[in-house]
Amino acid sequence: MPLPKTFRFLAGTIVAGLMLCPPAAADSHQPSLEDLKARIAKAAVSDRPPLCLQLSEMQLNAAGRYFALGDGDQAKAALTDVAAFAELARDYSIQSHKHEKQSEIGVRKMVRKLNDLKHTVTLEDQPQIDDTINRLQRVRDDLLAAMFPKGNKK
Repeated sequence: MPLPKTFRFLAGTIVAGLMLCPPAAADSHQPSLEDLKARIAKAAVSDRPPLCLQLSEMQLNAAGRYFALGDGDQAKAALTDVAAFAELARDYSIQSHKHEKQSEIGVRKMVRKLNDLKHTVTLEDQPQIDDTINRLQRVRDDLLAAMFPKGNKK
């Protein structure tokens, strides 16, 4: 029994659409760690905080994958990068007085993700996550202090 024309048309359209949009195309727009590091080095100080946060978030996602695979050493190295690039984002945003709010929001989201991640890892991996959370909390405190300085009201 032949298929109705409408069904054949829809099936052909779906197949053509899938061929035009391969799954790997979505990943090609995501810059690599090395690309982001190079962009940070070349960017103006006021443009660096979002790049540093993006790099920090990428490393946080990588740390989660490493913990899931059982590679604690790689995960701990990625967590070190998470804190280091968040601290750079803080420094650049305070220095340029730009992106302070967005940096604080991004760091707060990363702290939430780390708290969720902490409950999924083994007991011996939790201290590294706690250390990273503490460093990120200090970053948040510094950003909030820069945005809302005390004693400047008249």
